Amino acid sequence: MKQLTAEQITEIVDQHQVGFLCYLHKVTGELLSVPDMDKFFGMDTEAFDEDLEKLEHNIIDYIEIKPPTSRQSFEIMESFVAQLDEENKLKYKLLNALDKKKPFREFNYVIENEFEFRQDWFAFRTEKLKQLINHQLEEGNL
Repeated sequence: MKQLTAEQITEIVDQHQVGFLCYLHKVTGELLSVPDMDKFFGMDTEAFDEDLEKLEHNIIDYIEIKPPTSRQSFEIMESFVAQLDEENKLKYKLLNALDKKKPFREFNYVIENEFEFRQDWFAFRTEKLKQLINHQLEEGNL
């Protein structure tokens, strides 16, 4: 299997974040991204017909690069909070959000309203997601 480039890993992170599934051709390294139909039920997939057909007829030639689980996503949020300074009020707002009934929604609400830290969060999350993909590649757990 071919090694993924940094650009391909970034592309996978981006595609996962918008709800797409990513598949890597075992020999050529070709990357296919298609909508996750569980998330986009009823979506017009005409623009993806060629890639969907490749996968349908040759799925054994591809491996899925899995998006993070809910648990992994939650751990990324926890890691972000943990690295904030104790004096940072945002740390306590985010800890409170993570303890609520819908922690993902609450965390995102807080971070969206903290303009000073929004970009820090996005950069942190992207880096952690890249690490998860690299870990899958290293462990062969694709």
